[in-house]
Amino acid sequence: MSDLSKKILLCDDSLLVRVQLKEFLLNYNSSFEIIEASDGEQAVEKYIDNNPDLVFLDIVMPQVDGLECLKRIKDYDQDAKVVIISSIGNQVMLREALKAGAMNFIQKPWNEEGVKKVLETL
Repeated sequence: MSDLSKKILLCDDSLLVRVQLKEFLLNYNSSFEIIEASDGEQAVEKYIDNNPDLVFLDIVMPQVDGLECLKRIKDYDQDAKVVIISSIGNQVMLREALKAGAMNFIQKPWNEEGVKKVLETL
């Protein structure tokens, strides 16, 4: 990973999940710029406005769910790096997310090693 600041978009309807993940990311690299969204609609808007280097995206959310959000982000930017981070870990959902362009899937409750592996790809 380069020394340049990376933008990371966290999209989860749970404030607690966003706070915990943001804290971990900033401890991992204090130069990260963290952008937060609480639903898929906000996430698409914030992606377009900020062009983040990485997106952590929940599946089950109000307004627009994570799969629809992922599809909209990929329609806007086919090179978007999106990681699904969700408690819904069934194979159908995983296949759908990967088919729609997710680069990885992390099961909630997330663990530091899983997130670190993703960050090493930046």
